[in-house]
Amino acid sequence: MKYLLAILMLTWLSWQSLAAQAAADAAAQYQPCIACHGPAAQGNAGLGAPALAGQGAAYLERQLKHFKTGIRGADPRDTLGAQMKPMAGMLDDAVIPLVANYLSALPRPVPTTAQGGDLKNGNNYYQSKCGACHGGEAEGNPGLNAPGLAWLDAPYLKHQYQNFQLGIRGTHTEDKFGRQMKMMATSLPTDKDLDDVIAYIQSLAKAL
Repeated sequence: MKYLLAILMLTWLSWQSLAAQAAADAAAQYQPCIACHGPAAQGNAGLGAPALAGQGAAYLERQLKHFKTGIRGADPRDTLGAQMKPMAGMLDDAVIPLVANYLSALPRPVPTTAQGGDLKNGNNYYQSKCGACHGGEAEGNPGLNAPGLAWLDAPYLKHQYQNFQLGIRGTHTEDKFGRQMKMMATSLPTDKDLDDVIAYIQSLAKAL
């Protein structure tokens, strides 16, 4: 019995060591990204770089692979996406899941709340148009491949929604979930409604 416990303890310690090494390797791979996304992956609205911390690992992995393969960022109008393509290309396929898991485990930032939005109108539109996929509190839904939105900054949310509207994003034949979002990007009648939805989404951040 003591022998079995010793083996189990050694196995657990070995696993812990490997996990710590994987996290350290992923953190090292993230270093080139700090200039835009920040040391805590909190994002930088001024650079158009979204927060990555706390985002679903599967979503992050998919987007990195999409940038790397040209599924995302290939449209000449997507200047920010074009900047991401070479950065994602620096990551080996085997490293991408490690980086995604590392970022997903970081604490989520709380964005500066969008000002001037009609939260009641935003709530009505969000819950009727967005909540079924992105969650009632914009926390995301990995089962539906929908990212969390509540801790993303307002300019990024608006820019990406408009990219879907204009077909800059979500038109590639291999971007199944992007195509779904492109269809939903016609559901808000006006820019004011979009601003209201974004203000409502950001009002949810502190609750997560």
